[in-house]
Amino acid sequence: MYRRPRRNRVSNAVRSMVQETQLVVGNLIQPLFLVEGNNVKDQISSLPMAYRMSLDMILVEIGECRNLGIDKFIMFPKINDELKDKEASYALSEDNYYLSAAQTIKDRFPDICLISDIALDPYSSDGHDGIVRDGKIVNDETVEKLASMAILQAKAGFDILGPSDMMDGRIAAIRVALDDESFEDVGIMSYTAKYASAYYGPFRDALDSAPVEDDNIPKDKLSYQMNPANNKEAMLEAELDLMEGADFLMVKPALNYLDIIKVLHDNFEIPIAAYHVSGECAMLYAACKNGWLNMEKAVPETLLSIKRAGASAIITYFSKYVADQLKRR
Repeated sequence: MYRRPRRNRVSNAVRSMVQETQLVVGNLIQPLFLVEGNNVKDQISSLPMAYRMSLDMILVEIGECRNLGIDKFIMFPKINDELKDKEASYALSEDNYYLSAAQTIKDRFPDICLISDIALDPYSSDGHDGIVRDGKIVNDETVEKLASMAILQAKAGFDILGPSDMMDGRIAAIRVALDDESFEDVGIMSYTAKYASAYYGPFRDALDSAPVEDDNIPKDKLSYQMNPANNKEAMLEAELDLMEGADFLMVKPALNYLDIIKVLHDNFEIPIAAYHVSGECAMLYAACKNGWLNMEKAVPETLLSIKRAGASAIITYFSKYVADQLKRR
């Protein structure tokens, strides 16, 4: 027997020398949930490793993450119900606390990369990523509003914008709007293949952003998020986003769509991001807390699989936990 692959597994020193995929803290993006107020840090019951935090507590959280080497954050706003309406007007308000929070964060931590969320669902009383007209999500009118949101977010200091809405043509509209306002250096991390997944529940709990129960409002997001059965459609979405000016292509969720991460990585030259979404993280957390899995082993293995599939940027609620593990090595 001339070939014995086990010779390259004989010791930790040899194994580390031939390891093909390395998960490093630079791959990790920490999500943040912003709420209005002071001294607020509310644990999310369906996502126990995450919290809704007021700006003062988010600044503390970012400081702790920076000490672990995390320097990339994606922030989502929980908007109070009284500020929501059918037009998602507060998204374009000059006194939007999401925008003022971004300015404060970047003033305090100018070296971090702060990523935004561009979609209407946090601001809409209908709970949809787009404007609802006569029971349908209208595309082009929504895109105009998303492009206006992009300008405000760039002015607030976000380094990368994250259109999560899945409207057609929004990447081109956002890129043109940014360039026209001299924000050529602001990047776009497009939610390219965002599937209509069952794994978003805890996130919607965190932001109270699920579609409302109303006969005149679509009860789900199937008309704009992707069908979980489709693979080739992801290639079409990626080609369009690349052509329109995206700087990252994102796949969401991650674990059930490792094949999509792989095919985009193999076919496109720009970086691939993956969102290890709330339901995926909550399941893993629950299994570990119940003693069914070993968290110290299962969490890094999970993120390593996402990296191995081809993602260079991983949004996960385990970022802080894994960064702490990596620092202790």
